[in-house]
Amino acid sequence: MSDLPESRAGVSDIDCTGLQAVVTGSTSEIGRAAALALGRLGADVIVHGRDAEAGRAVVDELTRSGVDAGFLRADFASVDAVRELAADVREETDGIDLLVNNAGGLFRNGATTDAGIEYTFHVNHLSPYLLTAELLDHLREGARVVTTASGAHEGASLDLERVRGDDRFTGFRAYSHSKLANVLFASELARRLDAADRDVTSNSIHPGAIPGSGFSRFLPGPLPGLFQRLESLPGVTSVADGAAEILFVAVSPRTADVSGRYFADQRPRSPSNAARDPDAARRLWTESAALLDTEPPLAEE
Repeated sequence: MSDLPESRAGVSDIDCTGLQAVVTGSTSEIGRAAALALGRLGADVIVHGRDAEAGRAVVDELTRSGVDAGFLRADFASVDAVRELAADVREETDGIDLLVNNAGGLFRNGATTDAGIEYTFHVNHLSPYLLTAELLDHLREGARVVTTASGAHEGASLDLERVRGDDRFTGFRAYSHSKLANVLFASELARRLDAADRDVTSNSIHPGAIPGSGFSRFLPGPLPGLFQRLESLPGVTSVADGAAEILFVAVSPRTADVSGRYFADQRPRSPSNAARDPDAARRLWTESAALLDTEPPLAEE
């Protein structure tokens, strides 16, 4: 099998010419690999990240593929920066066919953002929520929204009381909570898009445990050593595998009409019980808007 993500996703023959993609967190690792693959398939790509030099390098590689590409910088720990990013995307594109909410991280120091929100939750959930909300009217019919979640959501339960800052709610606990929010967000977005009669799909994915990502150093107890040993085993998820998961959901004909699902290993999977709670999903949707001091998008009467 080729090392290219599009080959691993079985979409090498898909022609994405004329499609406009926005991939957040695309200056490194799976976001970068997914952005470059979309370019090779013919899509025009907006690259996003915090590192302008890395962003320009990705854009240069994309333009060598013969597609239009641009870089937009935004710090996902800032509400204003995300709103500016959305405005820039609207200004630079006529519409969006593929929105990949991939930016994220794990922060263990218990810091809060300028909005007073726990850092990991803000970056991993609130900013993708806000960006998607700001771009809803810019999504073309037939568009797909893909949100990078994680199997780390297993074991987490929704606890919005702690996201305003809790010294005990850091590291892996906060990360797991944010990934649960990603799964709930993607499914609730799908439900509301369907209720609004929008021909737009929304799904979340588990990209796998990526070797070399540095993720292991944030795990509790003896897990870092175990994870580092597992990283060296054959068959462990690679960057190409993680990017392939994004591509499979973003462009495969097999997922064109699928919405509200959680994918792993290029198959729809059942997430945790907490991630399948419709009341929790609705609560997250409305309270996320409250945390951002805005009205909930796709509001229901």
